[in-house]
Amino acid sequence: MSRKIRLDEANVHSVARNEILQIADMVARDKGIEIEPILTALEDAILKTAQMQYGEEKDLEVMIDRKTGEISVYRLLAVSDSVEDFSKQISLKQARLTDSTIEVGDVLRDKLPALEFGRVASQSAKQILIQKLKIIERDRQYEEFSARVGEIIAGVVKRVEYSGVILDIGRTEGMIRKSETIPNETFKIGDRVKVFFAGLNKEQSGPLLQLSRTSPEFLKKLFEQEVPEIYDGVIRIVSVARDPGSKAKIAVTTSDHNLDPIGACVGVKGSRVQSVVNELKGEKVDIIAWEENPAIFIVNSLSPAEVSKIVMEETGNRVTAIVPDEQLSLAIGRRGQNVRLASKLTGWTINVVTESEESKERTQESSRILKTFMENLDVDEMVAHLLIGEGYSSVEDIAMLSISDIASIEGFDEDISAEIKQRATLYLERKKEEISELCKEKGVSVELKEYKLLTPELLEALVKADIKTLDDLGDLSTEELLEVSKSLLTRSEAETLIMKIRDNWFK
Repeated sequence: MSRKIRLDEANVHSVARNEILQIADMVARDKGIEIEPILTALEDAILKTAQMQYGEEKDLEVMIDRKTGEISVYRLLAVSDSVEDFSKQISLKQARLTDSTIEVGDVLRDKLPALEFGRVASQSAKQILIQKLKIIERDRQYEEFSARVGEIIAGVVKRVEYSGVILDIGRTEGMIRKSETIPNETFKIGDRVKVFFAGLNKEQSGPLLQLSRTSPEFLKKLFEQEVPEIYDGVIRIVSVARDPGSKAKIAVTTSDHNLDPIGACVGVKGSRVQSVVNELKGEKVDIIAWEENPAIFIVNSLSPAEVSKIVMEETGNRVTAIVPDEQLSLAIGRRGQNVRLASKLTGWTINVVTESEESKERTQESSRILKTFMENLDVDEMVAHLLIGEGYSSVEDIAMLSISDIASIEGFDEDISAEIKQRATLYLERKKEEISELCKEKGVSVELKEYKLLTPELLEALVKADIKTLDDLGDLSTEELLEVSKSLLTRSEAETLIMKIRDNWFK
């Protein structure tokens, strides 16, 4: 009975001419690749052996006849008028002894005697060939799998290593790195595992496929498999946030007004979402209704907590969510998980405060503004309250108003309005001169002095606290800034100011 010949166990010197083609054909069938790259790899392997026998300084060429399997080795000599390198060049006179039609600039192909493969040469050729075949097979697999990046694929656990899990996927291998596995999940050899195909390893070392079970895309693709409406495009997944193995949030929407996107994703008696949860080893999934209005979307994202009010910051994607006191722990979640996932889902930095905290902060802010108006505009408490009631919060606000705008406030006439505006303007001019002198004396940077988010009072407080540059201000913690500002800022305003300055560090 004949035995199937494997190329990596055959010695080239013991293989008959026609067997070369037979072996190449067998390997091509076994590896699922074309025969031509294999014959080319064979030629490269034999070329290395020929260079060992005839000398590496020579230009050699190896050819395998595609019909007979005959191996021919040629020495390539460039025809030249002036020969400088006898190992690679030949004179025209000598070349014409072999080929009478040859000219200067042509290459003479001088056929050499048949190779004699010893044991060392044969082993060397075999190792080179095996390496070439691995490269050919990897290139084929790279081409085959490149179109499947971004899909869910299934593999069988081949081995478990410290750095990750190796899966058999068809004729190739993939790795789920330890960081890409769900915490506390275990794998046994032979387990069938679903993974997200995240990318390809272009390097020759290591598994070709890069796989993940923690990617947010994995969760999206699982829902796409379980919910036909998502696969068909009727329901769209807008964003996903995951804390792998613990909790996830997914925002969905639909253009079909007769369809409930959340109900479709949950399924009858929770069957669809439960299938996803089971695949994710019990990871809880909150399905959120996406809304174009960011305030409504943020409220939805903090589910299951109830939100009383949303305050959007003027600068940056920051928002304060006010919740009933008894809802605070639910809104924040264990170790801040709920608000953290909501922030990832919406793209907004969410700060959660209770109604009582917000009321206290609002009262403190009103008291500060009231005191500022009374002192700097030299008005009584009733006038200051009227200005605050109209939504004005600083002397700058008053100075920018026209006299008619102030006069439109109930209880103010033209004369009172003109006096208030004049007092505001004079105060700002006086304060500007005082601060300018203080900044000059302290050596304050121009950037800090002219920073548009700083009121004169706040700039003065910063300079007196020896804050001289924007970097000095950005280095402060929220608590430090609140202490320096002396009630000129609320906590959320202090946080926003610091983050705005730090954001500029990375631009």
